[in-house]
Amino acid sequence: MQNYTKLEEILSYNFKDKELIKEALTHKSYKKPYNNERLEFLGDAVLDLIVGEFLYEKFYDSDEGILSKIRASLVNESGFTLLAKRLNLGEYIYLSVAEENNNGRNKSSLLSNAFEAVIGAIYLEAGLEIAKDISIKLLNEVHKKIDLETLSQDFKTALQELTQSTHGVTPTYQLVNASGPDHNKEFEIAIILDNKSIASAKGKSKKEAQQRAAKKALEWLRVRG
Repeated sequence: MQNYTKLEEILSYNFKDKELIKEALTHKSYKKPYNNERLEFLGDAVLDLIVGEFLYEKFYDSDEGILSKIRASLVNESGFTLLAKRLNLGEYIYLSVAEENNNGRNKSSLLSNAFEAVIGAIYLEAGLEIAKDISIKLLNEVHKKIDLETLSQDFKTALQELTQSTHGVTPTYQLVNASGPDHNKEFEIAIILDNKSIASAKGKSKKEAQQRAAKKALEWLRVRG
């Protein structure tokens, strides 16, 4: 049995049932009679509620559209991967040798799923309020400022961190096209990874186009796992 002391210290929570946290950290490749997929399913629903309530209370004067966009920026694979890294979950996941050799401990999909499963396990053992306190604490530690403008600027950072861990390189941004008059220009930016274009997007500024392209690239990489 692994020692979860450091993990529990960061969480500020001690698991009474060590088998439950072990299940939460067991990837299906590990070939045990159990894995973390059911806890991941539960944790996903719990986190959706926790973050939704948190944003409802924090942004009391924002409408549903803004709240939905902010939640979408937090409740996704990239967002949960950042929280998983805060917990160093990659060190604790039980993986097959093949998945280990395939850089599984740094895969965004595995880290995100493990984080959801851990929160699902805490919810089962301690209830919603404890799961909420832990989740919100982690959110505030990882995101120094939570608003739509700040979170939308995280796509480039999230993409850089993901590609660094999965490919060992960071992407480059290439101007493909600039069209329109000076007062109303539109820029198209492509993202190059491993000498291939993996996404492109347009925007009224190069910065906007880069952010949109980074978001597309993140979605594409998540599908590929």
